[in-house]
Amino acid sequence: MSSNLESAKELLVFLGKSLFSILEAIVFKVIPQPRKNVAGEIVLITGAGSGLGRLLALQFARLGSVLILWDLNQEANEETRQMAQEAGATRVHAYVCDCSRKEEVYRVADQVKKEVGDVSILINNAGIVTGRKFLECPDELMEKSLDVNFKAHLWTYKAFLPAMITNNHGHLVCISSSAGLVGVNGLADYCASKFAAFGFAEAMFVETYAQKQKGIKTTIVCPFFIKTGMFEGCSTKCPTLLPILEPEYAVRKIVDAILQEKLYLYMPKFLYLMMFLKSFLPIKTGMLIGDYLGIFHVMDGFTGQKKKT
Repeated sequence: MSSNLESAKELLVFLGKSLFSILEAIVFKVIPQPRKNVAGEIVLITGAGSGLGRLLALQFARLGSVLILWDLNQEANEETRQMAQEAGATRVHAYVCDCSRKEEVYRVADQVKKEVGDVSILINNAGIVTGRKFLECPDELMEKSLDVNFKAHLWTYKAFLPAMITNNHGHLVCISSSAGLVGVNGLADYCASKFAAFGFAEAMFVETYAQKQKGIKTTIVCPFFIKTGMFEGCSTKCPTLLPILEPEYAVRKIVDAILQEKLYLYMPKFLYLMMFLKSFLPIKTGMLIGDYLGIFHVMDGFTGQKKKT
């Protein structure tokens, strides 16, 4: 009898908390929570030398954050550093780091902790794309894709998460992709890496939550293609539903999601509907929708990032 009463009590508590969480979410949809202040926060951005990483650095510079910029390209990273200073950042530190190399990530991370301090916002943004069909893609390129787009997240978490746990304060940001939600023709290795990054970030959110580390937040970003040059030549058949995103728009949405401490951000919003439909529609219907939207052919014109001469 007592065990039945205890089970009933647990069920009532669970239902009450669940109802409260739903009501709370509805209220915050109507009355958004105040955005957090990131002035003085130490923000590390990988792949900061160009594209999305550079724009994120400039946005956080305007918000008064201390910036740590990682990139393999020293010259490009130095340009970002100067631009961030012009945008208002008073403390900007640029480091050359090949995020695909575990030992280098750990070495530069130790240097950062000694010279700057504990990172409180970690943005895993660095990424590469091969843009080749699976059987046409050399093994070393696929390995590099996984090393940069996924494994680097493991090493940066290992390097910076312990201090966040000690301080019970931090924010982990994963720049995944819409290709981390659905498979894309011609992007097998990229999808694998982005699915892995998404799954890892989500699992780490659950792990920190289970350990009652409520001061550590997670934001997972899944955008459709962005006009940064990485997917140069790619096109969309339905720009109204699946537009190639403007970088400035994407960055505003990402930073806003971080400031609101959102767990998930999909861009454009049509991706939310796509994921909902994927969860219950017959496979054949899903393939018909993908064909209608031209998703099977988005990579047909891919040329990739043009190297500066």
